[in-house]
Amino acid sequence: MKKILYLMRHGQTIFNVRRKIQGWCDAPLTELGMKQAAVAAAYFKENNIIFDAAYSSTSERACDTLEMVTDMPYTRVKGLKEWNFGVFEGESEDLNPPLPYHDFFVTFGGEGQEEFQKRIAEACRDIMEQDNKVVLAVSHGAACKNFMRYWEHTSVITQQEKIGNCCILKFEYENHAFELVDIINHDFSEL
Repeated sequence: MKKILYLMRHGQTIFNVRRKIQGWCDAPLTELGMKQAAVAAAYFKENNIIFDAAYSSTSERACDTLEMVTDMPYTRVKGLKEWNFGVFEGESEDLNPPLPYHDFFVTFGGEGQEEFQKRIAEACRDIMEQDNKVVLAVSHGAACKNFMRYWEHTSVITQQEKIGNCCILKFEYENHAFELVDIINHDFSEL
């Protein structure tokens, strides 16, 4: 039986505005980030999407976003955390190397890309193996993008651009595999 995972990025943070590398460090949501979460909540409500369970990265920005999207109880999952960028955390995004990063951050105390993708994939698989049919999981930009890349061999659609704040990736889960079936990018220009 197919299950549905809505994997969503958190709302805008102060570090997003200041162009700082977040990773495992954290920054609070901005006022715009809170409004973005409200738009995502409205999307789920307007489309009559009811979750059996909700999960969040342990980062405050993800938990806060989830709490603005739904008032249901949720489980914090370390495996949903953002990429660990080592000593680059909190520094300017201008210091990022060109994409793809591969194992660049390992030398600086962070994670390699393959290790990171495997962590996210295992966390989402563990979540979907629970007795749930429709799940919301709030995570991070690089986490969402790398999870999508991990499963691109099963999916027809893909997101080429950066995963925006509160972007929602809808995956179907069946036979221990995920397929990306929809990308919901909201227009926040009026906020």
